[in-house]
Amino acid sequence: MDEEQKAGASGLFDAVYGGDEDAVVRALRAGAAADEPDDEGRTALYLASVSDEPGIVRLLLSAGADPDRLSSGTDLPLCGAACGGHTEVVRALLAADARVDLREEFGFTAMAWALQRGHERVVRALLDGGADPQLPGPGGGLPLVAAARRGSTGCVRALLEHGAQGRTEALAEALAWCGVDVAAVLRTGLGQPGSDAVTQRFVEDGGVTVVVELLDEEGRPRSGNDMQTGHAAIATLLEGDLGVVTPAAELAERALRRGDPDDDDWTEAVAVLRARGDEETFLAAAAWCASGEAPRRAFGADVLGQLGPRGRYTARSLPVLRALARTARDTAGPRSAVVALGHLGDPVALPEILLHARHPEPRVRRAVALALTGLVPAGHGEGVAALVALTRDADGDVRNWAAAALAAAPADTAQVRHALAALLEDPVPDAAAEAARGLALRHDPRAVEALARILACQAPGGYAHDTARDAVRHVPDARVRARLEWTVPRCR
Repeated sequence: MDEEQKAGASGLFDAVYGGDEDAVVRALRAGAAADEPDDEGRTALYLASVSDEPGIVRLLLSAGADPDRLSSGTDLPLCGAACGGHTEVVRALLAADARVDLREEFGFTAMAWALQRGHERVVRALLDGGADPQLPGPGGGLPLVAAARRGSTGCVRALLEHGAQGRTEALAEALAWCGVDVAAVLRTGLGQPGSDAVTQRFVEDGGVTVVVELLDEEGRPRSGNDMQTGHAAIATLLEGDLGVVTPAAELAERALRRGDPDDDDWTEAVAVLRARGDEETFLAAAAWCASGEAPRRAFGADVLGQLGPRGRYTARSLPVLRALARTARDTAGPRSAVVALGHLGDPVALPEILLHARHPEPRVRRAVALALTGLVPAGHGEGVAALVALTRDADGDVRNWAAAALAAAPADTAQVRHALAALLEDPVPDAAAEAARGLALRHDPRAVEALARILACQAPGGYAHDTARDAVRHVPDARVRARLEWTVPRCR
């Protein structure tokens, strides 16, 4: 390599390190080779891949970089991107025909790295790109078992959707981890007992990720590891897939271990019990609703709300849920009871739902707005007034759900129209779109300019834009309707 070429290569690597796409273009135009490694054997494509620079990755690929070339003789760009969770880079490499199941040093594939780190979106991108869901990892284990060991419910779901084998082995792995102190295992795995360590827990991806870091003498992290904790949800998911009928009491205990209704452990257990829909499950759920434990009452309500075939248990569930809604004083109980009563869809429960319209917790008020959707008759003044009040709520999500419920309500009064019109400039675009839809349904001319603005300034494919586009068909004037239908998105 002559001096000019060295200068060009140096400029390319500086541009990659700096994340400067324009500088990359200049270096390539100046003659830098897209595939030429630096003095240590590293390739620009690998560095851009591990740095999550999809734009630079595409530039290098377009300039002739080989997506399968090893960096430093050991590392594949696809593996580096997968390990880092860089989904867009993974997709760019696959689009350039990177071999999805190619192994790098120590037998790792991109899938093995993604599963080890619990990156669900990367796993899905690899599977969409043709990755073999049965290909063993570097230790010979099946991908599904690796995902179960990691505790990533999302990765397990993705693999199951692509026909991954090893369900029995993965179930055994998940059950073995249920109830284990993950933080203690991670600390042991890092070695050096007695060293200062910090343990953090992050609620993400439908569960909790535990992170343990060892600290040096100055308190700086020097090594660490992390693990997800969705093992109970994974066990429930795999049992259902294998046809294993787990006792209702066991499913409840799994859900209540953390007691979070948004956690996969909870939602997977509820889904299984709802689908089971038998007398034994009904009796168990009804008993849970009368429990002295608030989370258990909420779990029972979630099960009763959609138990079995539509309507089969409605008559018997209604009094149980109405009683829970009247007596619960925590947050989870009223929220779950209100949501469940909304699912049952019987206006007889309106008094119990409306009881919580001014609850101090926004999650409960959101549940009220959601439950009232399609449930408030035209002449029910108290229900309409509650929805109108919720459209003025300080919480944007509450306003959004209230706008959707009020838009769909059969009531058409000046009070309703005024409340919807007041939302047309709401900072939550979805709420503004729902309000515009509600006015369009009522042939109110105030909907027109709001629809035009949303269609022009909200991203196509987003909820607000799609809601506005659907609402256009309710505009009575054909010429105005045509203008709206031909509105070109202008905001980027």
